[in-house]
Amino acid sequence: MIVFLLLLCLANGVVSQIRYSVPEEGEHGTFIGNIAEDLSLDLTKLAARRFQTVPSSRTPYLEVNLETGVLYVNEKIDRERICKQSATCLLHLEVFLENPLELFRIEIEVLDINDNPPEFPETDITVEISESATPGTRFPLETAFDPDVGSNALRTYDITTNNYFYLDVQTQTDGNKFAELVLEKPLDREQQAVHRYVLTAVDGGQPPRTGTALLVVKVLDSNDNVPVFDQPVYSVSLAENAPVGTLVIQLNATDVDEGMNGEVVYSFSNHISSRVKELFDIDPRTGRIEVRGDVDFEESSLYQIYVQAKDMGPNAVPAHCKVLVQVTDLNDNAPEITFSTVTESVSENATPGTVIALLSVTDKDSEENGQTHVEILGEVPFKLKTSFRNYYTIVTDGPLNRESVDTYTVTVVARDKGSPSLATSKSIKLQVSDENDNAPAFTQPIYDVYVTENNVPGAYIHAVNAIDPDIGRNAHLNYSILECDIQGMSVKTYVSINNESGALYALRSFDYEQLKDFSFTVQATDNGIPELSSNATVNVIIVDQNDNAPSVIAPLGKNGTAREPLPRSAEPGYLVARIVAMDGDDGENARLSYSIQRGNENGMFRMDWRTGELRTARRVSAKRDPQQLYDLLIEVRDHGQPPLSSSASVMVTLVDSVVEGHNGDRSGTAKAKETSLDLTLILIIALGSVSFIFLLAMIVLAVRCQKDKKLNIYNSCLSGDCCFLGCSSCCCGRQARAARKKKKLSKSDIMLVQSAHASAATNAAVSVASASQVPVEESGSFGSLHQSQNYCYQTKHQRAELSYLVDRPRRVNRLSVSLSSAFQEADIVSSKDSGHGDSEQGDSDHDATHRGHTSGADLFSNCTEECKALGHSDRCWMPTFVPTDSRQGADYRSNLHVPGMDSVPDTERGKGYASSFRVDIPETA
Repeated sequence: MIVFLLLLCLANGVVSQIRYSVPEEGEHGTFIGNIAEDLSLDLTKLAARRFQTVPSSRTPYLEVNLETGVLYVNEKIDRERICKQSATCLLHLEVFLENPLELFRIEIEVLDINDNPPEFPETDITVEISESATPGTRFPLETAFDPDVGSNALRTYDITTNNYFYLDVQTQTDGNKFAELVLEKPLDREQQAVHRYVLTAVDGGQPPRTGTALLVVKVLDSNDNVPVFDQPVYSVSLAENAPVGTLVIQLNATDVDEGMNGEVVYSFSNHISSRVKELFDIDPRTGRIEVRGDVDFEESSLYQIYVQAKDMGPNAVPAHCKVLVQVTDLNDNAPEITFSTVTESVSENATPGTVIALLSVTDKDSEENGQTHVEILGEVPFKLKTSFRNYYTIVTDGPLNRESVDTYTVTVVARDKGSPSLATSKSIKLQVSDENDNAPAFTQPIYDVYVTENNVPGAYIHAVNAIDPDIGRNAHLNYSILECDIQGMSVKTYVSINNESGALYALRSFDYEQLKDFSFTVQATDNGIPELSSNATVNVIIVDQNDNAPSVIAPLGKNGTAREPLPRSAEPGYLVARIVAMDGDDGENARLSYSIQRGNENGMFRMDWRTGELRTARRVSAKRDPQQLYDLLIEVRDHGQPPLSSSASVMVTLVDSVVEGHNGDRSGTAKAKETSLDLTLILIIALGSVSFIFLLAMIVLAVRCQKDKKLNIYNSCLSGDCCFLGCSSCCCGRQARAARKKKKLSKSDIMLVQSAHASAATNAAVSVASASQVPVEESGSFGSLHQSQNYCYQTKHQRAELSYLVDRPRRVNRLSVSLSSAFQEADIVSSKDSGHGDSEQGDSDHDATHRGHTSGADLFSNCTEECKALGHSDRCWMPTFVPTDSRQGADYRSNLHVPGMDSVPDTERGKGYASSFRVDIPETA
């Protein structure tokens, strides 16, 4: 065994080549070489560096011990079966190591041994020779075939020693040997018709091997002219993959003989190879050679075809020629891409230049058809790097980011330079492995969490959420709360967090009155190496609940009851006490309302629901307030849902006067009451003065109108120019107004109605109605009128406005100003209001309503039919004036009647009189 070692190292040290030789027919286990030792590799690191063979280069004939690096024969190698007649027979094996990647290409040359003897295609070879053949004539013989090559191939031929023939051994251009039988002495068929010799083929092996065949020479009668080819050698060119039937060449041989002796028949010579017979065919009549099989340039680029031509006469002598068929290459083979090793995944932190895969590209075509260009398709962060001959490595060409692209499909395209160009592509899928290069990020930097107070300990309040674009353990997050103090205690005694989900839980029941809000920091940490984290702030806002009832803090009293004095001379609005309460809640839950729940049945007091001030609603009356003590129950209620309340008891005692400094704590209250009382008196005096002036002006105006008018009541009523009111009042006619001197009043009519009640109350009503300027007679006297008559002034538009008067209460805004006992009883109106808002017995509004019901039947008792048909006006409800004596009828002031007011008793009449004017202001259009 001869070992040839050739170690080729490239500049980058990635790929190397080593070569061995081994004779064929070696048994299993035959040692070829130690790859590890020949490459100076460390045997102890072969396993760690994953020493292995490239799958695509593996062959069943060879095997490598991956632990020792020994290359040995795995299966008997038959060189003739593997390489046929090739001069060199090579087996290829590729091995590589990782960390770093190193590829070694191993070539094993299979050496030929002389294990095959030459063989003739047939054991008997017959040659027919005309007896007229002249010495020197050559006759090609069947060639023997020896599958061995080199020195073991066929070397020569021998023939049995004789007197007529000898062998001339010749060598073809491809190195094959063939023998020609040369006639040395003329034959005589009559002496010997058949000659038999042993033909021997000898190879060049040591020892040589031989093969024999029986050569039978038959002597024929003479045919003295042989066919002649145009030229002994023909050269033609044929494109590979030519279709069956394609003409290769048209041969022509001529024979000067006539008849059958001149008719030429073509055929292949006996010594051409069987492969040529499979690929080509010849027409025996025409000499046309055509393609019969698949001509492949990659199989052979040159074919030699030996053709013979002989006539059909007796004793025909064949003529021979040689046809050289040069096969031209076509670009019929696409490049082939073979991946030797592929990395399944690459870290996203891999540096540029990291090897991803090793591949080789081959093309069976030749020249430009076999030259290839290799590239990677698409915009990917990888590139090709030439390693050795047709080997390439795929390396990273830029940064990788798994969060952007987690999988790459790398497509390698190999394209040859033929025309048309052929291309092949292969793809590999590459996973980008994750690295912990992204910190968690909360969905929001600040969380505002609202928690209602009095929550159940352990209740869920919120959940924080963070996102990590990494995967696997790098994206597995743990949540925690960073330590801090809240009111001197650890935040972890207030809230807790689920480290897996980020859910927050309250560890205690929160009280808004003690803690309104607090903040803490949550942290999300991944499980990568190294760990990355981020923080977010959580603001917990406690939402108030109405869980605190109001508490009364003032006034303070013994046993929960406060005692307050009330002077009998106190004016309405006198500040009795100020109820002060507090509520521990906030907002609406702490907004308080004050009210009197009990003890104010006679309306003596009123309560400001906002400020809690308890004031008098009227004067103290001996008749209405006989008791000396008021037991008031004050309720304080908040506005929460549901509302909560508390109550305070205030005992108000009527006293003649308030003792200065009573109980030591009343001074402030007394001052507040005096200040409030002074303000009330000022307001009452101001309102009373304005009302009195206004009333006085209305009275003067009404008196002047009455004096200037001269009314003819009955004539006016009978003439139909006046309207009838339900109170038996008569109207003045237009005739009287036309004859008198007129005085115009702007935008109003003044109407004076005299009325008297059984109680002899003096009332007066002045109504101002919307109208045009009304003429009023200057002369006139109350004394000329009958006492039972009432006075009515009517404008010229009143007849058209009768329907308007019916609905007048809904169409006008009414302003009533009342002044009673302006000098002595200024507080009667205010003192008659209980403060409850509704009419009560004893209130002024209650009295008016009561009188309306009791006297309702008499209001329209004196209305005429005309008045009823046209509609009752505001004057119809006034009671009929029925004087009790002539003195009262002479004074108009005694006949003034104020609607809605009680009659003033005679005992009070001496103190003054009550006057009331009602001013009706009409709506504007």
